Amino acid sequence: MSTDTTTPTTPTTPTATAPLDEAALMSFVFRCVDEVGAALNCALVVMGDKLGYYQAMADHGPVTAPDLARLTGTGEKYATEWLNSQAAGAIVTYDPATHSYTLPPEQVVAFTDETSPAYLPGFFQIAFGTIRDAHRIFDLARDGDGLGWGEHNSDVHDGCERFFRPGYAANLVPSWLPALDGVVEKLERGARVHDLGCGHGSSTILMAQAYPASSFAGSDAHAGSIDIARARAAAAGVADRIGFETASSTEVSGEGFDLVTTFDALHDMGDPVGAARRVHDLLAPDGTWMIVEPAAGDRIEDNFNPVGRAYYGFSTLLCTPGSLSQDVGLAIGTQAGPARIRDIVTAAGFSGFRIAAQTPFNNVLEVRR
Repeated sequence: MSTDTTTPTTPTTPTATAPLDEAALMSFVFRCVDEVGAALNCALVVMGDKLGYYQAMADHGPVTAPDLARLTGTGEKYATEWLNSQAAGAIVTYDPATHSYTLPPEQVVAFTDETSPAYLPGFFQIAFGTIRDAHRIFDLARDGDGLGWGEHNSDVHDGCERFFRPGYAANLVPSWLPALDGVVEKLERGARVHDLGCGHGSSTILMAQAYPASSFAGSDAHAGSIDIARARAAAAGVADRIGFETASSTEVSGEGFDLVTTFDALHDMGDPVGAARRVHDLLAPDGTWMIVEPAAGDRIEDNFNPVGRAYYGFSTLLCTPGSLSQDVGLAIGTQAGPARIRDIVTAAGFSGFRIAAQTPFNNVLEVRR
């Protein structure tokens, strides 16, 4: 006779589901309708920018659809539907009495004034380009693989510069550099500067124009961007004071720099700790590293806001794949936050770290030996 010592199990009861709130469900459905409209509007803004719709409305005031088609040399049916989409999204206003559409003055600045930090077409363009390549990320994500910056379409590259440049033009020389300890004085006397991850060279050129006594170097791993940077520097008349090179962030050349700058690029690097160690070697003993990174808090929930949402989207589809495509592939993400950056630079041997300035889109970090 055998004895069964197995402890009997107690039957479990399925967890009761909460009652469905039909009103909340439909509210969410209509919110998602708005999401789809916003997603489509990303392409519509790029369309309006490329076809000159916004500029024509800024130049000529209220227009009808036939007016806009004539002014831009485009098809009237397209102009009609585009105008209606913009009116439905409250980007333009519509007067039923005259069948005319107006681009309000605030939107004129946001969509046509390239000198304003509120200029937005580049933001939409880089988003549009990122979405165009998203299907490639879907497959790569299954295995955790990456996609390099140079493998993206031109809307990503051009949109990136067009989005960031107005903010740099508005803030870099007037407020960010002056927020660093003693850096402006060095630049005015004549300093050596390296712009690490310079892209098309917008930030490098802005500094070279502002500080003619200083000399500059710029580096980027993307050869196509360096070609554009050289051409832009020549057009701006500062090519004699800027030397550009194609090099990864851990292999750039030189030493004894008074200032190293990295604009919205550290989080894209496969080996940011290795890059930080290279910067440590690039700098003069009393040199400064200015890191400009996307605005982010240290806690995940700090970034649950419109800016954080956009940046998490770019992080998923653009920045994280870019880092994963490189050696090490640390992929800290676009919303890493100052504490994570501090850990990286401390691991590289730096001891000084502070937030020097902030904007709605950026944290400006000062790093010292």
